[in-house]
Amino acid sequence: MVFDIDVTLITTGGAGAEAWRGAFEDLYGIPVDITDYTEDGMVDHDVCRATYRGVFGQDPTENEVARLTVRYLHHLPAAVAGSVGYRVLPGVPELLDRLSGAGHLLGLTTGNIEAAAHMKLARAGLNRFFSFGGYGSDASDRAALTAAAIHRAGRILERPLDPGDVEVVGDTPRDVAAAHAVGAVSVAVATGHFTREQLVHAGADVVLTTLEDGFPI
Repeated sequence: MVFDIDVTLITTGGAGAEAWRGAFEDLYGIPVDITDYTEDGMVDHDVCRATYRGVFGQDPTENEVARLTVRYLHHLPAAVAGSVGYRVLPGVPELLDRLSGAGHLLGLTTGNIEAAAHMKLARAGLNRFFSFGGYGSDASDRAALTAAAIHRAGRILERPLDPGDVEVVGDTPRDVAAAHAVGAVSVAVATGHFTREQLVHAGADVVLTTLEDGFPI
């Protein structure tokens, strides 16, 4: 079972955007708001590229992406720690306790690069539940990073996993599409910017209002 992070497990209260703002200001003297140029569910490196393209009208070089990413990671821990809007979403600790206690192997599937994913979860003490993952640092395509997570779970269990036995939990149509692209079960939760109706329309196999709802296990 694999989970998205942002507005599925937690909300950082804009800490990621604050860290990207700091990165652009450090390097270019421009306090950029990434929400002007990006969409929900984009992976971190695409957030970086889309924002750079929106500000400067051209694609960043590999070196520029690397430098911005380093500065983003530099700012992120303080942004998360200082965010007054940071919170764990309803039912999350209880659900993760129940699933892990029942012997379910839990992982992450997130557009965050790996270091950022764990920085965001650390404040809530949630890293302890997840032994593997697929990250934005693995691929810019959410299906590919979801496949990477499933492959890593199989390495832990020492057997290939049937994706049809894996539930992918997320809050956006991109999460739904990624689950279906790899043949997994999509569990969508309406704790983000998409309604239950929109997630049903996106084709989710199961739609929950929050993770307090009855979870399909």
